[in-house]
Amino acid sequence: MPSRIQANVTPVKFAMDGRFGLSGDPFLPESEVHVWFVRLHEMSRHFESVLEILAPDEVARAARFRFERNRNEYILTRGFLRHILGWYTGFGPHLLQFGYNSYGKPTLAAHWRGDRLEFSVSHSRGVAVYAVTRDRQVGVDLEYMHQDVEFDQIAEHYFSPREISLFRRLPSDKRREAFFSCWTRKEAYIKARGEGMFLDLRSFDVAFAPDQAAPVFSGTDDPSETQRWSLADLPAPVGYTAAVAVKGVAGGIRRWEWPA
Repeated sequence: MPSRIQANVTPVKFAMDGRFGLSGDPFLPESEVHVWFVRLHEMSRHFESVLEILAPDEVARAARFRFERNRNEYILTRGFLRHILGWYTGFGPHLLQFGYNSYGKPTLAAHWRGDRLEFSVSHSRGVAVYAVTRDRQVGVDLEYMHQDVEFDQIAEHYFSPREISLFRRLPSDKRREAFFSCWTRKEAYIKARGEGMFLDLRSFDVAFAPDQAAPVFSGTDDPSETQRWSLADLPAPVGYTAAVAVKGVAGGIRRWEWPA
């Protein structure tokens, strides 16, 4: 059964020259998932140096954002993804190339996949999270818990029948946190599957009530499929909630924050 995975916090420092201030090897055992939280609003002073390492297609995509805040957040998120993957691969972040599956999920291009790295990215309200593992699918989701979200209406539309029934029974003061907990777990799973919103969120269940210790879940379309995945909550910054899903059994999660 999918189960909760413990996260060990390991701090990371960022040097002003744009390089990691890490000591030691970027060792990533196949059984582990490495998770990075980056507080983008605190790293905006590096915006110009980050912009310089993006590929033309990334710059073009950034330009399509209507609002400057969203555009800048995308640029920073993408730039730090390059820095993180560059640390694992040993290549300069500006050299990395990406490919995309038919649903738009990014992967390292074939030339850079000697280490079999797989990754997932999510960002919300000035914070980004990255999950990195080897040779298996992974998905991560981060959400800022907005006060003004109409979560009752969204739950009725996107949650499975079982989740809706459980959600309705919760006290009103527990629903906001439960909604975002459910949402991030579901998003992490569909992102790991690589199908994004093309996979119906109503086709599977996740546990999310405050008294449910582990986020076990089951599929209504293919119950056996979800048994091949691990799903875990992540310790997120105050006001946010996050979850990660990985194919198979994860031996553990190591968590970094940037800046420390």
